[in-house]
Amino acid sequence: MQKSELPEPWLRGTLEDVPAAQRAVLHALELAKEDLERWCDGLSDEELHARPGGIAPVAFHLRHIARSMDRLLTYAEGNQLSGEQISIMKGEMDPSGSRNELLAELVVAIAKSGKRIRSFSSEQLEEERTVGKKQLPTSVGGLLVHVADHTQRHVGQAITTAKIVVAQRR
Repeated sequence: MQKSELPEPWLRGTLEDVPAAQRAVLHALELAKEDLERWCDGLSDEELHARPGGIAPVAFHLRHIARSMDRLLTYAEGNQLSGEQISIMKGEMDPSGSRNELLAELVVAIAKSGKRIRSFSSEQLEEERTVGKKQLPTSVGGLLVHVADHTQRHVGQAITTAKIVVAQRR
């Protein structure tokens, strides 16, 4: 069975050893990876950096997904962002990087994030956390869910941008 014929990750009966909340986040990341690989396949490096109508390019979304997971999980682990993480965040709109480089960064980030997500116990999900300079209140569970929903939001934007770029070929 090819990937396109498989049901979505959450319907494959995988990751049964992982608690339900973390499993849902991991399945969302797996779906994000599959969707981005599918929709970026065939895009040239130039097309990945295209900004039709001035919108953010697909390349931005790939970088942002990879890097925002690291930042959100840093907060979930009870830490604040480092100077390096903040500096890296500021370069997400950088118009460089090949499709292979961008997808490799994404794949590595998803793998690393998966290990970090698995490290939380179900009991930790209610632990209080704060986010950003304003120390906004949330919880470990809130941050993990946000890793999934934030990732999926940017996947949707990347796919829409990819569709526009492909349509402009004609």
